Amino acid sequence: MGGFASKSSQAESPDLNIDLENAKPSPEETDTYTYVLNLLRPTVRILATLREYQGCNEYIRQAISNPCPETEEAAWEAVCPAVERLREFYEYAAALEDAVPRLLADMIKVDGSSDSEDPAIVYRVLERRPALVRLFADVLDFVFEFDELKMGNPAIQNDFSYYRRTLNRLKMSSQMAMRTPVVNDELANLMSLFYAHHTPMLKTVIDVASKFVSSRPDGFRGADVLAGLAGVCYHAIVKERLTHPDAIAFCLRVQVACAVLYDHIHPAGVFVRTSPINIRNTVRVCNEYAPQQSSLVNALRYNTRHLNDESTPKALRQLLA
Repeated sequence: MGGFASKSSQAESPDLNIDLENAKPSPEETDTYTYVLNLLRPTVRILATLREYQGCNEYIRQAISNPCPETEEAAWEAVCPAVERLREFYEYAAALEDAVPRLLADMIKVDGSSDSEDPAIVYRVLERRPALVRLFADVLDFVFEFDELKMGNPAIQNDFSYYRRTLNRLKMSSQMAMRTPVVNDELANLMSLFYAHHTPMLKTVIDVASKFVSSRPDGFRGADVLAGLAGVCYHAIVKERLTHPDAIAFCLRVQVACAVLYDHIHPAGVFVRTSPINIRNTVRVCNEYAPQQSSLVNALRYNTRHLNDESTPKALRQLLA
């Protein structure tokens, strides 16, 4: 598959000199690189655990349809380990709340002082910090995969809802003294809000990135980081800099995640004609290289913020209708 030219009226995605596969940290990247690299180590295990999550549907069904001490005890014994796993996922999302701003801060840090809003400044910085760019890509890839698995497993919310209902019932009876809750009420409330979202990890990153942008005078450059990374992924695919299917799939997920996140943190969104992330090209490469992965285009369709704005060209709204 070769590269193709854009027929879109949107701007072309930036083509940066960054090799995602062979990026090595420079001395100035080392501290943040080591911190985030260590944070990412559990992600393979977390995704494997989520992929294997079977849920407690049968135990819960028995406890509800045939309530008695035996069925209720069996359901409680089954659901508590499940909630422990869900707590681990939630706590990992909380850890990302520290990592994302740290990554963004280092990737927008320019030499000297500059108030210029020229994206090229950030792009040049990114080319000098390829290892951090790769780690940020790894974070977004994990976020995308986690949420895709979560959306496909309704047992997660069913299990947690049953746990909370049972916990409330036990507290109103004399049985609570005989139980050790896996999570307390305060944490359970926070976890409930987290899992209520279809894409909880992405929501976490969107919230923390939005806070970063609004809290710093140079925070707007965070959008340039996303545009730069999306461009790296797009050109790596269409210019065949990557050929292994796993590497292409990785770049597709990261490119889409960048587009969604950009649409939330940039005031104008990702669909305007001046956007440096070309949505028509993004959709085209998803359909060309991963026609069976509907979750990619669906993320643009359902997780973006500005798709239905009047400023979004009608052709783009129709493209994602």
